Amino acid sequence: MNVLIVDDETLAREHLSRLVGTLGGHTLLEPTATNGEEALSLIESLKPDVVLLDIGLPGLDGLQVAAKLCERELPPSVVFCVAPDEFSLQALQESGLSYVLKPISAEALSAALKEAHRPNRSQLAALTRPAAQSGSGSRSHISARTRKGIELIPIEQVIYFIADHKYVTLRHEGGEVLLDEPLKSLEDEFGERFVRIHRNALVARNRIERLQRTPLGHFQLYLRGLNGDALIVSRRHVAGVRKMMQQL
Repeated sequence: MNVLIVDDETLAREHLSRLVGTLGGHTLLEPTATNGEEALSLIESLKPDVVLLDIGLPGLDGLQVAAKLCERELPPSVVFCVAPDEFSLQALQESGLSYVLKPISAEALSAALKEAHRPNRSQLAALTRPAAQSGSGSRSHISARTRKGIELIPIEQVIYFIADHKYVTLRHEGGEVLLDEPLKSLEDEFGERFVRIHRNALVARNRIERLQRTPLGHFQLYLRGLNGDALIVSRRHVAGVRKMMQQL
C-alpha cells in the first residue's frame, strides 16, 4: 500500500514517516506535502493508495482537500490526522471518517490504515453541521451545496453573511456561496466572531478596517478582503459597531 503524508509541520511529517516505516506492507511516497495545494498535486502525480491528511493545513485545509478529492473518479483512501482540540471525539466518531488523534501511536496508525476508506461528501459535511444539531459547539467550517457538490469554507475565511429572502449569501476569500440557514442561527452560533451591521448582514469582526460617513449621511463599513467595496451600516447599528471597533 502506497502512503502519502500531508502535514505542514516538519516534526509531524518525520514522526509519521518513521511510523509508516515500522509497519509492514506499506511504502512511503516521496516527497511529502506541506499544504493543501501540494497535496492535490502530489496525489494527482503519485497516485497513492492512502493519504495521511492533517486537517489543520494552511490555505486549503484537510477537509477542503478531501472535498476536492470527492470530485475525482478514483480518489485515494484518507486517514485524517486530527489534533484533540480540532473536533469533538463524538463528532468524529459519528462522521464515519477514518482518523487518528495526535500524538499518533504506531498501534493507532496501523489500525487506521487497515480501516482506511474514501471519504464521501456526507461524512465531511457531518463535521460541519450547525452546533444545535451536533452538540459540539460552533463549527470550524460551513458546508454549502454547489454545482461541484459540497463545498467546505473555514469560518476564518468568511468575510460576511447577507440575508436575501430565504437564502443567505456567504462571502469568503474565494468567492460566494448560498446557504439555506437563517441569519439569526448564524449569529447565535458565531456571535463572538461576527457583528450585526444591518438587519440582514453580519460581518467578521477581524475583517473590519474602518467606518466612514458618506456626504449623504450614510455609514459605510470597509472590510479587509473586499477590494475597496463597502457595506452599508444601518443607523440602528452604528453605535454598536463603533463601540465594538473601540475594543478591537
